[in-house]
Amino acid sequence: MPEIRQSIAQHYHKRTKYDPETITKKSQGLDWSKQPVPFKEYKIGSAFDLKPYLQKKPESYTSDSKRRQWQRLSRLLFSSYGLTAKMPSLGSAVYLRSAPSAGGLYPAEVYLVSRGTPILPSGLYNYQCRSHSLMHFWESDIWRDLQEACLWHPALEGTQLAIIVTAIFYRSQWRYEDRAYRRICLDTGHLLGNIELAGSITDYRPHLIGGFADDAANELLYINPQQEGVIAVLPLADLLDIQQNLPAWNTALPSRTDTDYPQISDGELLNYFHQSTRIQMGTSGNVNLPLVQAKKSLEDKYNFPFCQKISTVTNPIYWGENLEGLELNIHQRRSTRAYSGEDLTLDELKALLNFTYQPQDYINQNLDNCPDYFDLSLIETFIVCSGVEGLETGCYYYAPKAQELRQIRFKNFRRELHFLCLGQELGRDAAAVLFHTADLKSAVNQYGDRVYRYLHMDAGHLGQRLNLAAIRLHLGVSGIGGFFDDQVNEVLGIPEDEAALYVTTLGRPR
Repeated sequence: MPEIRQSIAQHYHKRTKYDPETITKKSQGLDWSKQPVPFKEYKIGSAFDLKPYLQKKPESYTSDSKRRQWQRLSRLLFSSYGLTAKMPSLGSAVYLRSAPSAGGLYPAEVYLVSRGTPILPSGLYNYQCRSHSLMHFWESDIWRDLQEACLWHPALEGTQLAIIVTAIFYRSQWRYEDRAYRRICLDTGHLLGNIELAGSITDYRPHLIGGFADDAANELLYINPQQEGVIAVLPLADLLDIQQNLPAWNTALPSRTDTDYPQISDGELLNYFHQSTRIQMGTSGNVNLPLVQAKKSLEDKYNFPFCQKISTVTNPIYWGENLEGLELNIHQRRSTRAYSGEDLTLDELKALLNFTYQPQDYINQNLDNCPDYFDLSLIETFIVCSGVEGLETGCYYYAPKAQELRQIRFKNFRRELHFLCLGQELGRDAAAVLFHTADLKSAVNQYGDRVYRYLHMDAGHLGQRLNLAAIRLHLGVSGIGGFFDDQVNEVLGIPEDEAALYVTTLGRPR
């Protein structure tokens, strides 16, 4: 019987694993003369300056309705992807943004599409984060084209604004080579997490769309699909307009599953993989909606009678009046560079998990109680605890619906964590290390190869919520996208074909 060939998503994941035997051979010195600039420039267009409207307190809002709309939009974009710090580096400067990015490379670009509003004429805009402005580079009404590209998604019927997020591949590929696609999608997930939370702060409700006709979406923005590609579309429902209080819809559609791919050279795998996960124009969203019965619940996993179970039910984090604390944390967020090795408390870990996985607990603080993800039923969460007061050292499975930790391995894994995080001391000194994983074969069966985007963007979104909760609690946090994949599976005790998506270290900063 002939062997069943893996899909391109499975092939890509296997090809881009870091391995202790080969990582030093693959790594090459970076050519700093070719480092990409993480900003896009337009020589032609009209600039709309958003800086005068960057008011941070509701009482500073004016009664002028147009000015208030500018204030809301300005804060939304700044909290999503604005510049929050300038750091010197190798004789130049590195600009940090409100959303984290691997290596500070910021592959994502943010565009705004207007249907025509009292403040924004119809057309296409690029968010220029260096100047905190919008560049109006196309003035025609293209909303119907956007609807067509998004396969007539219902969220676009009554809304007036939409954010489009693209990825400029080389910005990350310059440093991370073919594995960069993982980091690009994780970085986009961080950004999606910010957009969702910033929407609550400014009374917008982003509706996530991951199922769109890629070629049509790229043509809409006049981008070269070999260099840049649309990766997410988010219609913005205005919550101050009662007609735009819309229900939630499906966010993800499947692509084809490619098992008939050629030999692909190193350096070409990333682009080939992205192109192979496209959805074609003419796809019917109704026909291609994921089957409900295909979704499996992960809640009963590791639910053994003899398994130690720890409830994580706790009080929600308080974000301050009018969510001022959340907005401030978004602006102040930084990745921790070193941990002290001190323990976390169990209550702190519970609070982190609560904000990340229990959004329904935050409805009284005017946060969205059901934010959009692609499909969280595909993602599993493991936590390796090395220093959490009240918890034995070992590996725990987290069941978010049951809100409990289930201990599945009994050991202090600090040495293994240090190794699998590529020798980074963050892994060794963290009090807890959280892992997101997925059964990639099962996910591909449900959504095709495009699911690889969805999985990593969802993991990045969860990671961003962890980031912000940790900052609020004055804890250290750092996401890690580079790790020895197979060693992750060994530590967690999961099958070798299960895909490790993301690692987040948590602890007390040094």
